[in-house]
This record gives sequence, C-alpha cells and structure tokens, in this order.
Amino acid sequence: MNKRSFGRTGWQAGEIGFGAWAIGGSWGNVSEQDAEATLHAALDSGVNFLDTADVYGAGRSERLISRVLKQRGGSDVIVATKAGRGLTPHVAEGYTAEALTRFVEASLDRLQTDSLDLVQLHCPPTEIYYRPEVFEALNRMVQAGKLKHYGVSVEKVEEAIKALEYPIVSVQIIYNIFRQRPAELFFKLAQERQVAVIARVPLASGLLTGKLRADSQFAADDHRAFNRNGEAFDIGETFSGVPFDVGLQAVEELRAVVGDVSMAHFALRWILMHEAVSVVIPGARNPEQAVSNARAAELPVLSAEQMDTAKFIYDRLIRPYVHQRW
Repeated sequence: MNKRSFGRTGWQAGEIGFGAWAIGGSWGNVSEQDAEATLHAALDSGVNFLDTADVYGAGRSERLISRVLKQRGGSDVIVATKAGRGLTPHVAEGYTAEALTRFVEASLDRLQTDSLDLVQLHCPPTEIYYRPEVFEALNRMVQAGKLKHYGVSVEKVEEAIKALEYPIVSVQIIYNIFRQRPAELFFKLAQERQVAVIARVPLASGLLTGKLRADSQFAADDHRAFNRNGEAFDIGETFSGVPFDVGLQAVEELRAVVGDVSMAHFALRWILMHEAVSVVIPGARNPEQAVSNARAAELPVLSAEQMDTAKFIYDRLIRPYVHQRW
C-alpha cells in the first residue's frame, strides 16, 4: 500500500483507507461476523486508516473497530471518528464544550483507548465555522490528552475553506468523479496550510462501481432507499446528490475509457491522481469488497485522455446538479 503524509501530523496514511459507515448501519444488514471479517480483510490488505463516527449504528461501528484491533494485538492503525451528529436537534447551539466532551468520552469508551487519534466535527451547521469557541473546546481536549488531533467533515466547499482558519489537521469532504469542485480552490489552500484531505463517498454510494442498474433495489434500512431525496440527511451524501438516472448515464459513458480495470478501481484511482488527497475512504460490506478497494492503490496513473473524458462527462451531465450546490 502506497502511503501519503497526513497533513502536519507526522502520520503516514495508506492511500486507500476504510470507511466504516456501512458496517455500522444505514447500508442494509451486515452481521457482526461479516463486519469483523471485512475489517480484518482491509487491514490485511495494508489499510491503516479507519474512518468511523459515533452515530454509525449508534456506536456499533466504533465498537467493531475496537474489537478487531484488540484481536490483532493493537495494530498500528489510525482511527478517525466523528462527533456532533448525535445532537437532537442538530443545531449550532448544541455544540457546547459540555456536549462535545460527552461525545468524545463516549467514543473513548467504545474504542477502548485513552486518547482518540482524530476527532472530526461531523458535518455541523455552517454557523459552527463562525464560532471559534467550538474549536477552542477541541483545543482544550487536546491539551487534556483526550484526543491527539481534530478536524472537520464538511458538506460544502465553502465550509472547508472557512474551517482552514482554525488549527485543524484535516478536512473530510466528498470528492469523486461526480463531485469535482473541491479541486478548484480548496485543495490548493489545504496544501498551503498542510491540512490533510480525506476523500469520502468516493464511489458515489455505489454508482461509480458500475454495478447499479435502473432497477436496482435497496433494503429499507439502506440510505439509498430512504434518503434519495434528502429525507433523513443531506441529499449530497446519497449518490453524491446526483439524480440516479443521470448518474447511470454518466457511468455508461465513462466505460469507454475505463479500460481493462473495474469501474470502481478507475474511480478510486481518479481521486488519487490529485496530490492534495491524503487518503480515500471507500466503504465495504464484505471482505471481497475491502480487498478489491485496497488494490486500487496498485493501479498505474490514468492517462490524459481518461482524465479529460471524466471532466467532459462531469461538465456536461453532472455539473448542473451539484457544482454550485456543494
């Protein structure tokens, strides 16, 4: 597994990480046994960066990670979690020092550690980026040893840019063939400030695997069924905010330049073509998917024709739906 510097932390993260939302919940049923086997497969494949959140399966994802790492004897793995979405209602006023401390201590307990590697504010309301007291509370938790570093997970490019005003070490943002705007300005600013970039939703909720069809069915507890129109959370988290039929058309046009690799590998390699990206975090629901995702790091660089075609398809089909929205 090729590794990249994770901002100014001194960490070296494998280019392909593991997004642990799917093993927590909201992606259909994944048994405890399958979830553990999937984590083991990812780690055996060289993955050393796991991204989770306290709300993934109401703590299930964190507990699974803790259990697997304990089974492996404390592997040298970076575990990034998130906090904030557990607020009800999820409003800026709820981001108090007391609430954040409560979330962090609960994650410490579930992950069975004395200090969290990385805590990310979990797509907070935009107003949070204008409240320095929230980041001061995180600073105090670093000083107290409850966490080593903190960052943010954002919905919008504007939020990512505003977050750079604070001493964060990372920004997690949706970046894929269907969401290309972060590369226009934000990536340059992040590099200048030595802030790591975590690329999430890299396969556009499965669209960019090339395996979905117009008649694909999803379980009732899969967000691709219950959040198609943003009913539960930001619509951009499901299929990257792209209408399902439009995404399918774009994938079919991409096939002409993918070559002899899978669509998923092509999509992951496309993300890694930008040097500002520190780690990509595809999810997996079984060991085969985890192993396949990790192998994308072995692919050679994409050609100028492949990159130009991906840009052309984005500009013509996808841009009108997503570019200025996020």
